[in-house]
Amino acid sequence: MKDSAPRIFSHLPRYTMAALRPSEMAGGQSGNVHVLSALDGAKTQWYHFTAIVIAGMGFFTDAYDLFSISLVTKLIGRIYYTVDGSPIPGSLPPNVSAAVNGVAFVGTLSGQLFFGWLGDKVGRKSVYGITLLTMIICSVASGLSFSHSPASVMATLCFFRFWLGFGIGGDYPLSATIMSEYANKKTRGAFIAAVFAMQGFGILAGGAVAIGVTAAFKARFPAPPYAVDPEASTPPEADMVWRIILMFGAVPAALTFYSRMKMPETARYTALVARDAERAAADMSRVLHVDITKQQAEVTTATASGCPKCSRPFGLFSSEFARRHGLHLLGTSSTWLLLDVAYYSQNLFQKDIFSAIGWIPSAKTMSALDELFHIARAQTLIALCGTVPGYWFTVAFIDVFGRFKIQLAGFLMMAAFMFGLAIPYEHWRSPGNQTGFVVMYALTFFFANFGPNATTFIVPAEIFPARLRATCHGISAASGKVGAIIGSFGFLYLAQSPDPAKTAHGFPPGIGVRCSLFVLAGCSVAGFLLTFLVPEPKGMSLEEMSQETQPEPAARLDAC
Repeated sequence: MKDSAPRIFSHLPRYTMAALRPSEMAGGQSGNVHVLSALDGAKTQWYHFTAIVIAGMGFFTDAYDLFSISLVTKLIGRIYYTVDGSPIPGSLPPNVSAAVNGVAFVGTLSGQLFFGWLGDKVGRKSVYGITLLTMIICSVASGLSFSHSPASVMATLCFFRFWLGFGIGGDYPLSATIMSEYANKKTRGAFIAAVFAMQGFGILAGGAVAIGVTAAFKARFPAPPYAVDPEASTPPEADMVWRIILMFGAVPAALTFYSRMKMPETARYTALVARDAERAAADMSRVLHVDITKQQAEVTTATASGCPKCSRPFGLFSSEFARRHGLHLLGTSSTWLLLDVAYYSQNLFQKDIFSAIGWIPSAKTMSALDELFHIARAQTLIALCGTVPGYWFTVAFIDVFGRFKIQLAGFLMMAAFMFGLAIPYEHWRSPGNQTGFVVMYALTFFFANFGPNATTFIVPAEIFPARLRATCHGISAASGKVGAIIGSFGFLYLAQSPDPAKTAHGFPPGIGVRCSLFVLAGCSVAGFLLTFLVPEPKGMSLEEMSQETQPEPAARLDAC
């Protein structure tokens, strides 16, 4: 059969039909799965790493776009919401701040559900490029506005960040499902984790770009602190800084768009869902260089019972799905939700935490660009010391220890370090102790990423049937975004000081950072307990985990 694979997949291993035992080519539902054993047994090759980069760059862009907004909100507040004569710099009103931080999450949630469902209906590859193109267009558009009035700028920003989130949301179920269906079962966890780990580099890049752009503008347009000259502390050119930072998110997505469009459909989708014999043969040959003919592929569509009614696949809302996977879906959804409540509330508002403990100077003692520089430096340091290493520890050890143990340990350590921050909170605020707080804070991110932040992404792509895999992953991920919305809105208000005189402008009194940390620790404890609903997929094929080869119930067969 003529090899039609693109150049980026040219280093694949070549198998012959001898690699597939004769019994594996026999009829029946088991034959359907055994044809795919070549994928499970394939050695790690160049195409695996190519697929990781192509899918991972989408997550690089995802993380950059979602977290860069937390870097520039204080700058936007200074530019558009400073009140003349005020002793402190301007900041976003509570409703505007909540909208800017939360609107992308609402879009992401919508995209996860829609593209997860669509990926199962029409194929992963068919919609994979749409998500990336949406990200590219909306990243650029996020830095534009139709006028210079605060209302217009914020409305434009929120509109395009919603659709940016919609594209980002689609990347979650599609990238996870594609990588799981390409990978061999021995290193599948590491491959999916490596895709997700690109988020760490995206966060790091967000801080690095902000530092570089801010440093360049500071050198070209120096400004005094706000306390010295409120008007001059925010030069007009600062309005370009936040736009450049947001628009840069389009660059990595654009670099991988062509390669993503050239990726073939996964052989598992073709064989198990589309049931297209000719296309199944072509895709298997294209990915693994296995010479499978149309006639040989046709046997994979046979059914175990011979009765079309009995072999009809069960749906998402069927009692059979509830029996087999109901608790699994509850486990993956609830743990992802609780993880994101804690993770996103800390990550989005770490600049407020750093200010509260005195690690970032008071805003009035800095110019607008100085403040952005300090926030970007702090976030970059946390990413470098805690976030990025945690992701890659997961890549290294997930196929050694398994998903279940890493998720349990991660939730437990997150709770321990949050309690360690909250109980002696006044000690950490004392002069000379801020470094210890930052170290403890970084460790919570390390164990989030060497723990549930990675495993909640990986497991839903492994334990559900191929025809529902992207949908169930999308549901689990959307539950996580509900947690992110709770974290981004709730923590914004909860972390305010109980003393009305010490709250940020426009905010009601809250419970304070210390009590908020206790709440987040409680979320981690709950996530630890709900992890026991999630099975361990390590070392098993996707078909074994999803029970796609399990015979239909006897009662159903008797009814026919």
